[in-house]
Amino acid sequence: MARSFAGLARNAEKNKASIAISKEPLENPPLEIHTLGNQVLRQPARRISKVDDSIRELAKDMLRSMYSAKGIGLAAPQVGVHKQLLVIDLDLENPANPPLILINPEIVSSSASLETYEEGCLSIPEVYMDVIRPASIKLSFRDEMGRPKKMNADGLMARCIQHEIDHLNGVLFVDRVSNQEDLNMALKEHGFRSEDVCSI
Repeated sequence: MARSFAGLARNAEKNKASIAISKEPLENPPLEIHTLGNQVLRQPARRISKVDDSIRELAKDMLRSMYSAKGIGLAAPQVGVHKQLLVIDLDLENPANPPLILINPEIVSSSASLETYEEGCLSIPEVYMDVIRPASIKLSFRDEMGRPKKMNADGLMARCIQHEIDHLNGVLFVDRVSNQEDLNMALKEHGFRSEDVCSI
């Protein structure tokens, strides 16, 4: 998810990852982030059956690539890996605050109340549009050690998690934009094709 808007989020510290890496951008990040039009973004991700060192290394490389792109969230399909893995960090300025790593995340329930907020995406650079989503969610997932976890999220954290989970299902935020005219203009302005947006 692109860092395109401000927001507040509450998240239990117990869910923060133990993986700590530098948040400084790299000149040559380890993974390429694919953009709208590449069919790799439309393929559903597979559940991870075993959480091992290879998964933890992938999470580290995803974080390095996300920090280099100045994003706050990244899903494995965005880097061409079809595994249910997300990395999120809403506090890019604080090196002491660890990121959140979500393996096989599943939204257990979501609030009836909805919020409209502007979203962006590292896979659709420079395009920002309003999207309606539930204001809060309850989530189950496994952490980077394979331990089952649950958490509640609202505000920016809830939105970011929902945005990234969409990626695991081959859905992009532009698929959820209701204002098609403005969306088409924004996509064209930044070199993307409206034909690559899917109706959901």
